[in-house]
Amino acid sequence: MKLVRGIDGLAFVRHSLPMFDLVLVAAIAGIAAVRGVQMGSRWALLACGLLIFAAADVVYGLQVTAEIYVLGTPLDAGWAIGLALMAMWVDGAAQARRTATPVPRQATLATALAVSSMATVAGLGVLVMSSQVPVSMLALVLAAGALLAAAVRAQLAARLLERMAEQRLVAAATDELTGLPNRRALYAEGHARLAEPGGRRQALLMLDLDRFKEVNDSLGHRAGDQLLIQVGARLQENLRGDDMLARLGGDEFAVLLDDSGHDEAVHAAARLCAAVGEPIIVEDTSLRVGVSIGIGLFPDDGPDLSVLLRKADIAMYKAKTSQLGHHVYSTADDADGEATRQTVNELRTALKSDQLVLHYQPKVDLDTGEVNSVEALVRWDHPTRGLLYPGAFLSLAEESGLMPSLTQVVLAQALDQVADWHRDGHPLTVAVNISASSLVDVDLPSQVASMLAARGVPSSALQLEITEGFLMVNRDLAQVILTRLRNIGVRISVDDFGTGYSSLAYLRDLPIDEIKLDNSFVIPMTHDARTAAMVSSTIKLAHSLGLRIVAEGVETAGTYTELTRMGCDQAQGYFMSRPVPAAELSPWLNHWHALDQSADILQLLPGGDR
Repeated sequence: MKLVRGIDGLAFVRHSLPMFDLVLVAAIAGIAAVRGVQMGSRWALLACGLLIFAAADVVYGLQVTAEIYVLGTPLDAGWAIGLALMAMWVDGAAQARRTATPVPRQATLATALAVSSMATVAGLGVLVMSSQVPVSMLALVLAAGALLAAAVRAQLAARLLERMAEQRLVAAATDELTGLPNRRALYAEGHARLAEPGGRRQALLMLDLDRFKEVNDSLGHRAGDQLLIQVGARLQENLRGDDMLARLGGDEFAVLLDDSGHDEAVHAAARLCAAVGEPIIVEDTSLRVGVSIGIGLFPDDGPDLSVLLRKADIAMYKAKTSQLGHHVYSTADDADGEATRQTVNELRTALKSDQLVLHYQPKVDLDTGEVNSVEALVRWDHPTRGLLYPGAFLSLAEESGLMPSLTQVVLAQALDQVADWHRDGHPLTVAVNISASSLVDVDLPSQVASMLAARGVPSSALQLEITEGFLMVNRDLAQVILTRLRNIGVRISVDDFGTGYSSLAYLRDLPIDEIKLDNSFVIPMTHDARTAAMVSSTIKLAHSLGLRIVAEGVETAGTYTELTRMGCDQAQGYFMSRPVPAAELSPWLNHWHALDQSADILQLLPGGDR
């Protein structure tokens, strides 16, 4: 500072110092005005420091001009304060580089507007000062430029805020994943269309993907998202220009068909079912998912969109349970829907009040005639409807998300019973069916281990029966979970073998102990040579891979004898015993062991009588 003052004269002091300060302030304002630049809170230190420094220079210039400047006054502290603030900015900038975090866009805009405002105030200050004291032409030009830039900046900011408001409105009505209109957009457009004068026909279609949960659970949420995107695009391709497609959430979509009655809606639903049913490639895997569509008609089924949505949702559930693809709402569906909801609520109560019971079906070793294992089959002892079989409630449990809880109840009961049998001198193994939705739980192996340890039951006494579908949809996840189960000693069986996928690679790659031949092959084998050949070949295949094979659905002595001749390991079916409560199994076991093995068995147990 002493060097600068030594050079001059008053002209440099009066014009140059304030001018250079304003140039620096203008530079900061320019940086802040650059779109996308994040200034950060510490830049305020630099701006304040420069403004204080500039103010001190201006006052100093005025006092020197008036020859009233006195060394040692508070004015001298202005330069020190300005320098201190700028030094704090330098230190803060260094720290910011080490711990950089994104600045919200709102904060960036606020900073830009604040700096623009300061530049305006600075320019106005120079112009006001020019009316009191002589100011150089350069300073006036810079001040006028600052005001002009601030005006332009204010106009740009206004337009930016307007665009942001428009973008927010669009985003609020758009599904983030698929880019389709969302539920809010459907409500807005739907209410507008249905309120149009003349009451033009409209049809509302509710769509829910079939087996989406299996894909999402087995392949992961990323694959599920990709599937939803492709399904959305495929649906859009098969609609007319005036039809509105929206994603409501999850795997649910809705279509508002313009100027459509019953026939047009049914044809559109059939077209959409066919389109979604075509194979979809997701992460190099070919998937097939179906869709269930419920149809509500305006004005026949409801006067407004809310009522139509409810009616279409009821019809959609009817389509899903009937597996017909699509269904048009009728008044009879209300009673069915209410009955279904009541059944689900009753099932929730049943899981907590010991209404679920297990029946056990023996599995006979065909080589020795001994019974060393049984299969646990769940029943629902309904308080008013009596004993319900799995077909009456398992699908509801799966669709309502109750299957994992049901699986825990069944496992607990089965292991409790195994512990009792072992104490009574019957070291039986129990097989429990596990659904795909339960198998995707990575905590299942540890839960099973804890349940076994709590009851003092050896892990070899438990066998889990799984389906081919789970093994094929996500072989990597199956490999992890099944390996962990095998490591704790639990045996793995593939149920309903032969009815699902044709690939047999999982028999080679996955830790499997046993396959169960489905009864659709076992029942006709005694009068169908081709079926008998398939059964014989499957038995040989299993043995060549080191696997045991069980035939289910054995209902006649001829089937029992033929399976024994083919070398099948175990059999279960009505010929030996129906599934019975645990209290009835012990007497049956005593009776079975009293028989003279195969000769007496064939004489005393006529097919289907037991």
